[in-house]
Amino acid sequence: MYEKFYHLSGKPFQLAPDPGFFFKSKGHQRAMAYLRYGIQQGQGFIVVTGDVGTGKSTLVGMLFNELEKHDLVAAKIVTTNVKEVDLLRMVAAGFDLSFERASKASLLKKLEYFFTACREEGKRVLLVVDECQNLPDGSIEELRMLSNFEYQGEPLVQSFLLGQREFRRTMRSKGFEQLRQRVIAAYHLRPLGDSEVKRYVQHRLRHVGWKDDPAIDEEVYRGIFEFTRGVPRRINTLCDRLFLNASLDESHHIGKSQLDTITEEIALEYGDPGEDSGEHLEPEHYQPPVKENTASDETIDALEQRMQSMQASMETMTRTLLETSRQHSPAPMPVTEPPARPVWTIAFATISVLLVIGIISVYLYLK
Repeated sequence: MYEKFYHLSGKPFQLAPDPGFFFKSKGHQRAMAYLRYGIQQGQGFIVVTGDVGTGKSTLVGMLFNELEKHDLVAAKIVTTNVKEVDLLRMVAAGFDLSFERASKASLLKKLEYFFTACREEGKRVLLVVDECQNLPDGSIEELRMLSNFEYQGEPLVQSFLLGQREFRRTMRSKGFEQLRQRVIAAYHLRPLGDSEVKRYVQHRLRHVGWKDDPAIDEEVYRGIFEFTRGVPRRINTLCDRLFLNASLDESHHIGKSQLDTITEEIALEYGDPGEDSGEHLEPEHYQPPVKENTASDETIDALEQRMQSMQASMETMTRTLLETSRQHSPAPMPVTEPPARPVWTIAFATISVLLVIGIISVYLYLK
């Protein structure tokens, strides 16, 4: 919509990964260098991790564009939480091999035969596994087992593993020592820095023919970085809405006030439902939250200590009254009427009542 208003040849801030918009930040260039190094080595694992939206999929797209220059047969699979046999089926499908109703042993045989045939033709095999942070341990081990396939002493397949931050913890965990020994390079992709955000935005705009229309104030770039923390996908989402809003206002200038308007709208959308209209929207099957105990842990500990102290004091008083009653009580005399209750009995009953009242008070306070 705003592309036409600003005479752009395309959508500059699309969310779908597009290698044509690849931005050579310091981190992305370093990650690409690791991937290229892995291709030159032709063996082992290359691991690239990064938080959501940092550009891992764009890296894969760039890599596949470069693979046309090499004698490589490559396949990319995007995994979630799949078990060993399903993972092998996805690998087979990635290389256009039949996999329906195939057993694990049959799949391994098909893959080994295909990898060997490629090597005999002078080609190497590359497997790129994206979003591998959710793979079960057994599936990751299956990827390692694929690297055991050899032809004349050389590995038949090489794997690139891409995933989110959680995959780093998986790689460090117990039981993956053999896999770690086969990793020849690993890199964690971080968000863009403050100085890179401006170049990133302008790089994408110039790719679609932007000629300073709309003009963008310098402080807007700083605000974009502060709101997105340099994550490329967040930058794209924010800038897309920023340009749309400016075009609806028929504005050829974007300043800090326009940016603040959009960031406030986004923050409001991710806040409480109905917050902007004063209405409280409750989803279907809404359950009101259970009221939590407002007493702090320190208050409860203090009350418990106080109760224990009161109990100890009452036990001491009871023992004292009993001893005093025994020492001063007169010799028993025959009487025709029931004897009066001793003083210590009355005191003990009084203390018991006070103890019960104290317990009830604490219970009501905590509730």
